[in-house]
Amino acid sequence: MNELNVGPLVLFANFLSDVAVGLEEGRQVLAQWAQQAPRKAWLLRAGDALVTPGLLTGTFRRYVSDLTGEPHERWAIIEVPSAGAVPLAQAVREAGLMDRVAAHACQPGTALLPIALDASAVSLARDLGLTVHPYVTVDEAAAALPVTMLLNTKTGFRRAGARLGMRLPEGRVCRRPQVDGVVRRLLAQHDRVVVKPDRSAGGHGMRFLSRKDVEGTGLALDTVGGSQGTWVVEEYLAAAESVSIQMENTASGTRALFSGAMRTEQGSFTGYVSPMPPSCAHVAGELEKWGRELGRHLADHGYLGPFGLDALVDTDGVPYAVESNVRRTATTTPHAMVTRLTAASGAARPAWAVSKGRTQTAFGLAEALDRLRTHRLAFDPERGEGVVLYADAPPDGRSWRYAVIAEHADGVSEREVGLVEALGLE
Repeated sequence: MNELNVGPLVLFANFLSDVAVGLEEGRQVLAQWAQQAPRKAWLLRAGDALVTPGLLTGTFRRYVSDLTGEPHERWAIIEVPSAGAVPLAQAVREAGLMDRVAAHACQPGTALLPIALDASAVSLARDLGLTVHPYVTVDEAAAALPVTMLLNTKTGFRRAGARLGMRLPEGRVCRRPQVDGVVRRLLAQHDRVVVKPDRSAGGHGMRFLSRKDVEGTGLALDTVGGSQGTWVVEEYLAAAESVSIQMENTASGTRALFSGAMRTEQGSFTGYVSPMPPSCAHVAGELEKWGRELGRHLADHGYLGPFGLDALVDTDGVPYAVESNVRRTATTTPHAMVTRLTAASGAARPAWAVSKGRTQTAFGLAEALDRLRTHRLAFDPERGEGVVLYADAPPDGRSWRYAVIAEHADGVSEREVGLVEALGLE
């Protein structure tokens, strides 16, 4: 089901959720992710409302409105003040904003669309008398919570992946006190290992270790998961590419939405390009097969909606599944934005990339857009190509996120090169 072709939505940007990272130990990284909340504005249509932990500038609202053709006066933005390490739904209540949200939830057929299906979002929907998109009832959404929470963990994925016949890196699951010993045993067989907290995303808490790193004193691990938390220790794969496929479970079955190659630094996501480049396109079929198997497993436990499957492609061209993300990921909304913005241009399946870059000097969104126009890089709706600054101006005026859209991959690469000069990237 295309979420842009359904009834009114309350878009719930709950980056502050315990689905991906524990709220207390992960509050710093969650706060950083929440700065991307403005990107949800690209889904807004007349009658929709966006509940967001991040502020949206007036310039950005007009920018979204101009490119989507949807007057910003016809949708609402409800900005929620920070309440610390609590779910967004709790922050809404503490800020006294329930009545404002309810005012936009009174139309028949209105549904809540969260980034992540978590208990607090389900509770909020129930209190507001809403369903949770794409579930028919709130009870159906609540029934999917256990599998959602489980498959957003590294251990839950390893168990499911093994049962479903995926190729996985060799690894062990253990409690924090046993990590040191497990690392040393795996290093007896492999040159390097990667240590992952059970519930983590975006590389948070992950460590890459060699034999030299474990000489002498014990390992200094991140606080993620607490003193007795669960960790995964896996062989380090010399990866030629990091890839992912984004899938969706609907009432009619599981379907592939898109796939691509991830850009990462020390396990942390920094960008994405779709479709997959020729160097790793040969793994697309196997990745989709694994995604469909995972989708059926999720559906058997009641889950509907988007999910992603990540894999590493080693230097021999062999893919290994490494984790699932049962939620809207950093690429789900940008893909929906690309689809929406290129619909009128007739581009059947454009190439696109999302990335981030740091500018040499700080400036606001208006100046950034002027620079794109001066260098003829700004997105052109008629051609369906160009650069979109999809997450508003960054708080520091320098850490910009952007999407590059073109008919072919070469066009994406050319525009990314041009951005270095246009924005003055470091």
